[in-house]
Amino acid sequence: MTIPTLTRPPVRRDERSFLLQRAQPAMTGLIDGSLSTLAPVFAVAVATRQPHYAFFAGLATAIGAGVSMAFSEGLSDTGDLTGRGNPYLRGSITGAGTFLGGVLHTLPFLIPAYHAALAAALATIAFELVTLAWIRWRFFSTGFVRSFVSIAMGGAIIASISAALGAVS
Repeated sequence: MTIPTLTRPPVRRDERSFLLQRAQPAMTGLIDGSLSTLAPVFAVAVATRQPHYAFFAGLATAIGAGVSMAFSEGLSDTGDLTGRGNPYLRGSITGAGTFLGGVLHTLPFLIPAYHAALAAALATIAFELVTLAWIRWRFFSTGFVRSFVSIAMGGAIIASISAALGAVS
């Protein structure tokens, strides 16, 4: 009698290339954009109680972070030794993911009512966290709950610190 294994079967070469060259840069960008842009958006939102200001802070941060991450990823590795593929394509994917991750929870601050904008932004962040956990589960064989808790802890730490900074001002 054979005992079934609980390990993932070996990754095929084309699947490995997709993971290294497309999925991993996208995931890096989405996580970075979703988490790193929380601080300025929520600090400005709480400090000013002006959704319009929070929107521009978030938009500027998402653009800056996207460009920064695109260059960081594109310049960090030529792809020749690691097999990670074309650095310009990886950089573009990472930058676009970072921008998308940052701008999603910024868009609710287009709502002029402060409390409604804040509630919509928090709901958007919950959606982002679930999506990130699903992507990690789907492509990287990481447990969904473990992924969700890990990403949510990072987001909660960042949002709490930035909201506290906003409240101090």
